[in-house]
Amino acid sequence: MTVDSSPEVRPELPRQSSLGTAAARNLATTTKSAPQMQEITSRWLLRMLPWVEARGGAYRVNRRLSYTVGDGSVEFVQDGANVRVIPRELGELAMLRGFDDLEVLTALAGRCVQQDFRAGETLVEHGTPADKLHLIAHGRVNQTAVGNYGDEVALDVLADGDRFGEHALLDGDGRWDRTVTAETSGTLLTLSRADFAAVLSTAPGLRSHVAEFSSLSDRRQNHRGEAEIAMSAGHVGEHELPGAFVDYELHPREYELSVAQTVLRVHTRVADLYNEPMNQTKEQLRLTIEALRERQEHELINNREFGLLHNADFKQRIQTHSGPPTPDDLDELLCRRRGSKFFLAHPRTIAAIGREFNARGLYPDHADLGGQQVPAWRGVPILPCNKIPITPEKTSSILVMRTGEDDQGVVGLHQTGLPDEYEPGLSVRFMGIDEKAIISYLVSTYYSAAILVPDAVGVLENVQIARWPK
Repeated sequence: MTVDSSPEVRPELPRQSSLGTAAARNLATTTKSAPQMQEITSRWLLRMLPWVEARGGAYRVNRRLSYTVGDGSVEFVQDGANVRVIPRELGELAMLRGFDDLEVLTALAGRCVQQDFRAGETLVEHGTPADKLHLIAHGRVNQTAVGNYGDEVALDVLADGDRFGEHALLDGDGRWDRTVTAETSGTLLTLSRADFAAVLSTAPGLRSHVAEFSSLSDRRQNHRGEAEIAMSAGHVGEHELPGAFVDYELHPREYELSVAQTVLRVHTRVADLYNEPMNQTKEQLRLTIEALRERQEHELINNREFGLLHNADFKQRIQTHSGPPTPDDLDELLCRRRGSKFFLAHPRTIAAIGREFNARGLYPDHADLGGQQVPAWRGVPILPCNKIPITPEKTSSILVMRTGEDDQGVVGLHQTGLPDEYEPGLSVRFMGIDEKAIISYLVSTYYSAAILVPDAVGVLENVQIARWPK
């Protein structure tokens, strides 16, 4: 065996002739950004709402007396394939609003008959006798009528929680003035006039309540359901003028300010030693305030007590005619109110609006808001808001609103001049230093929103935003 004893040959490395960058950085001051945060959005709602001082922590909305009652949505419970209406939910019907005899409501709910329907099925036909109330538990239906020229006219689209035919329970000679056709498969519950009359005959309290409801139709009202102000016009001579007064609601709604709070904690060592070139406490506070403002906008949209989605009047909620958000649907929203200031929609919903515009060969306008160009329709800006929820079925909602006290619109509520106020309506209060040398600050912001009259906010519901297969 031969052993190779020749020396190992290694490649010669080039000698370093200057200081390397890795070592040089130890003596250099880096250029750095302020702390970044992905949660921050444009928060158009907070920017567009006019903010009103709510002294005393509450804001009362006084309105004219209105006789409009019972225009809410009905809810159901599902037990497998069986669906039942919740008895108290029958109080959303106009004639049963305020009636609280649970035994009678349960009897009425027990007489509701479930009916499953399929897409394309005609549920009621124009001109046939109307003898049933229909409560839609699930699905979408389309209402049409015969126009003056014999053509078919689209009236409305109804969906979960809506109903039609309420007048049929009291009008023995009533006939359908429309045709109702199912757009999707679904389920509804029907209550016949005969079943309603059977319960009515055994419930004196219900009879008196229905009689009182019927008397409301005898009171003079305007087209908004408000008590009419009597007046005379076009008369000549010594005509006796009617007396009038403006009646108010006896129990107006009050909005109390809500609060979003958090406790910011900063270690004294960090605050003392690491404040160059950026103040650590200030940066921590800045990001905390950004998160609070995001939460504030979320609550203004989704809070059940004062959020716009939950407090929009049911008569101002409409359904899309075909699913996606078409220009016709946006026009339907606009025509129900005057002076609309802006649309508010999830960014993915705005993308769906753009697809519908492109499919029709339309190009939306643009509006200038503070130097920023945003899409618009009929001159009304369409603003993004990612706080509007998207359901698992890929549907969402579009809001449109009028704003300001002078226009009887939507206003934001806050209170300024708070102790230790850092920004208008937001305070930062020092809470002390604990035994672990942690500084604590209480960061609070108080807010709410008020809808001054019902038509200030409109909602287009069940907007399909998924891409349709080609």
